[in-house]
Amino acid sequence: MSNNSSKAPQRLKIIRDDSWLEPYEHAIQGRHDHVLAKQHELTQGQQSLSDFASGHLYFGLHKEKRAWVLREWAPNATRIYLVGTFNDWQESEAYQFSRISGSGNWELKLPLKALHHEDLYKIKVYWNGGQGERIPAWTTRVVQDDVTKIFSAQVWDPAEPYKFKKKSFRPNKDPLLIYECHIGMGQDAEKVGTYNEFRLNVLPRVIADGYNCLQLMAIQEHPYYGSFGYHVSNFFAPSSRFGTPDELKQLIDEAHAAGLAVIMDMVQSHAVKNELEGLGNLAGDPNQYFYPGDRHEHPAWDSLCFDYGKNEVIHFLLSNCKYWLTEFNFDGFRFDGVTSMLYYSHGLGQAFGSYDDYFNGTQDDNALCYLTLANLLIHEVKSSAITIAEEVSGMPGLALPFKDGGLGFDYRLAMNIPDYWIKIIKELPDEGWKPSSIFWELINRRAGEKNISYCESHDQALVGDKTIIFRLIDADMYWHFRKGDENETVRRGIALHKMIRLVTASTMNGGYLNFMGNEFGHPEWIDFPREGNGWSYKYARRQWNLVDNDALCYHYLGDFDKAMLKTITSEKHFQKLPVVEIWHNDDDQILAFTRGELLFVFNFSPTRSYTDYGFMLPEGAYEVVLNTDAKDFGGFGFADDSVVHFTNYDPLLQKDGKGWLKLYLPARSAVVLRKKSE
Repeated sequence: MSNNSSKAPQRLKIIRDDSWLEPYEHAIQGRHDHVLAKQHELTQGQQSLSDFASGHLYFGLHKEKRAWVLREWAPNATRIYLVGTFNDWQESEAYQFSRISGSGNWELKLPLKALHHEDLYKIKVYWNGGQGERIPAWTTRVVQDDVTKIFSAQVWDPAEPYKFKKKSFRPNKDPLLIYECHIGMGQDAEKVGTYNEFRLNVLPRVIADGYNCLQLMAIQEHPYYGSFGYHVSNFFAPSSRFGTPDELKQLIDEAHAAGLAVIMDMVQSHAVKNELEGLGNLAGDPNQYFYPGDRHEHPAWDSLCFDYGKNEVIHFLLSNCKYWLTEFNFDGFRFDGVTSMLYYSHGLGQAFGSYDDYFNGTQDDNALCYLTLANLLIHEVKSSAITIAEEVSGMPGLALPFKDGGLGFDYRLAMNIPDYWIKIIKELPDEGWKPSSIFWELINRRAGEKNISYCESHDQALVGDKTIIFRLIDADMYWHFRKGDENETVRRGIALHKMIRLVTASTMNGGYLNFMGNEFGHPEWIDFPREGNGWSYKYARRQWNLVDNDALCYHYLGDFDKAMLKTITSEKHFQKLPVVEIWHNDDDQILAFTRGELLFVFNFSPTRSYTDYGFMLPEGAYEVVLNTDAKDFGGFGFADDSVVHFTNYDPLLQKDGKGWLKLYLPARSAVVLRKKSE
């Protein structure tokens, strides 16, 4: 007797693992199916997603064996001309595009002698009722005239293009230690730094400090330097204000040779409104790339919102991801503004207090689908790639694989952590810092989703906000940061800066991030040149001279950061090891936990030191491997770190193989010990 009954489809893992999501199973499955349907629609089931996302190989300017070819998607255009330095910026029939039949695409073919390396060009576009000069959407090189300040596309065809020496590279994610940085403000000098200067002057510092991943900001071309790179105009063009594409490639190549991954701060959450430089009105249709109506403009960012439901836009953005991975050998992306993409409200003024807030119909299903496709593509192109979501709402499944019902990001930024540190520094006296609250805030994560923990990023370093060190010390950084002249405010700030970073990094469950210069307590905020500051570069730089000066206290913090990373990476698979709480006492302000063979003990009390403070631990000997109070790191050196600590015998604990480890814990300090092997 045959059985014609079919098995019910298996629930997605995200729902199997979290029963609280069961009421939303229909929505989660619907999002999953939406991605599958869109992927099939885009690829027609005949090609891979990577094959589909190759628009950069078709559109834009390309040099073929016998001709130059330039293609542009401009469905609303009626005529298009190429103008530039090669034809005195004049329209002519020889440089007129032809519409490709049956599409919104235009094409121009020119003899090889028509264009040369570093020629400047634009397209002159006509549409019903208007015209204008534009920079092609897919251009890979844009430069600004020093005198007129006008941006133009540029032919980039060097006689000897850069060839990568490091052909293959796999990032070290054990754990991922990210150094977030900005090329332009990476130098001591009051100017815009370059790719080459960063490679020569900053990269060696990052290597020596022990970070294994560079996160480069502001790479995609942006007209206004002060936007920090977040108002992008030309999505395929590396910013020329820092140098040439080949110089960026050399930087990435040498980082790889030194064992560092390089990821890019990817901006696809919005685009600059500019029409002359960007996509704002490429061919008379302001909605060609962007949502129409009320969703056209971002209400807080003064920018335009991509239409993630339009296949041509998906093609543009997916190709953009593949381009940076394949042309420049980037190892992945930190996607900016993901919350803004996910919600019709952009997350503005919206509280996320229950699961209803993630499945109540206020989510942009097109953006959810696009981000999932982007993750699928990126990992198809480069299986070892890294994707990180800057997302504040806590969307469930954001950092789960697609097959499990997630969006496919590898990590999400733990954006609650810096907010928490700001809150307790501002609102609580030191006696009110509760280890139970600190520990909970640092480990409170969705099961199965990896995070990037951090105390502060570039966000907290900008004008209008304050870094941790400045919140702790304020103006005394300018007057009492010379060795021997530290006052109590400085001593407190130095101690807490180290403790905050150590407890944050040691509880990570995927990776840790630091913004350039914050590791040594950079004293200045970031303020890019603007009219309000007289177009000054004084605060758009990093003062490495401070950490290099042994007479100042900055090097204490820099040296500690280096030692901290060395300690963490000494434990194999650190980020995969469970964080096991041994003890907390809010009255004593003591916190202790283990991770593998490492024991972390924190005394947050500002005034109370403890002698023979005991912890129940596996029997054996424990040696100190890091102490925030060491004199080498600007501490008092109250404890003798050369002493090996042994557990005391206790007959009640012996049956469990444990004993009492008793330690001297100076006020406002932390110590890391390792259990010695037998």
